[in-house]
Amino acid sequence: MKAVLIILDSVGVGYMPDAEKYGDSGADTLGHIDEVAGLKLPNMVKLGLGNIKKFKNLPSVKMAEGNYGKMAEKSEGKDTITGHWEIAGLILEKPFPTYPNGFPQDIIEKFEHQTGYKVIGNFAASGTEILKDLGEEHVSTGNLIVYTSADSVFQIAAHEDVVNIDKLYEICEKAREILQGEHNVGRVIARPFKGENKNNFYRTPNRKDFPLLPEDNMLDYLKKNGFDVIAAGKTDDIFAHKGLTETLGHNNDNMHGLKNTVERIKKGFNGLLFLNLVDFDMKFGHRNDIKGYASALEEFDKFLPELINELSDDDIIMITADHGCDPTFKGTDHTREYVPLIVWGKKLKKNINLGTRESFSDIAGTMLDFFGIKSQFGKSFYEEIK
Repeated sequence: MKAVLIILDSVGVGYMPDAEKYGDSGADTLGHIDEVAGLKLPNMVKLGLGNIKKFKNLPSVKMAEGNYGKMAEKSEGKDTITGHWEIAGLILEKPFPTYPNGFPQDIIEKFEHQTGYKVIGNFAASGTEILKDLGEEHVSTGNLIVYTSADSVFQIAAHEDVVNIDKLYEICEKAREILQGEHNVGRVIARPFKGENKNNFYRTPNRKDFPLLPEDNMLDYLKKNGFDVIAAGKTDDIFAHKGLTETLGHNNDNMHGLKNTVERIKKGFNGLLFLNLVDFDMKFGHRNDIKGYASALEEFDKFLPELINELSDDDIIMITADHGCDPTFKGTDHTREYVPLIVWGKKLKKNINLGTRESFSDIAGTMLDFFGIKSQFGKSFYEEIK
């Protein structure tokens, strides 16, 4: 038995009732991209994407080949870890801390003292823009660029010729030790870059995340019951490599991740393959790139049949997201939105409207139900579709 869980990172489907307190009323990532770019997603439409809500160019179908619905986030927050952890069954009552005005001075001083490096930056910024602003100063002084975002992250950027990769990872580990208690940010992230000057600095693939360790969740339950738990994309970092039996590594891009997934399916496994496709969020949502976002969605849709064709009679695939990041909306931050839910399997029922789920954790409950494992995570909808 195989299950494939795909996170279309940031592909929200409309703002949630509590979006106002996040400043996100009116956001609709997929809906607004469709309005502006005129999306063509025939394969996901066949599975029921257009039945989730009314879209301008994504029609509903009378007999969807999959099952469909949308999910609300029960946890506080709208960041990557919160969304993924809730999908795996963990609901956070308190959001991870964020620092829109930079980190407290005592944290920076402690970081400087323990690492031996001075800090420049310490504000919320785009990862590419801050290299243009501070990259040359870093290269000339050796001072580390520290910055954050709308996410609960402490990011450290350094040129690979100034601070080697191993040293940067060591620095991040020290930062992770410092950032505990009230300052327990979701992730410390190493952001190495290269290039000669501000006009050609670029981030390298040697990024590494240092997240908090999650409590036991869907992944741990599967592993403890003898199932394979395979991470693809940045899923391994999001869960601090906990509960996994194998990792396929990070994706160079979405297509790289999808092709790796197909190749791993061909080899066979018994359990879950959990894939995150981060390009939607990182390359397009945060950069307000509507055209790029639309192209990436259509590229995924074209590839989807190739993936589905590799699944056997007893296998299932679930497609969802972890939050929104509406490229048409004000700012460049994540948006508090419902996320889509599409479930397909050769032996599953078809055209079941799963409605609006109260929590992302319903995926964890359903997935474990599928594998015959009892849990208290979410409300399983497996009985509705099997």
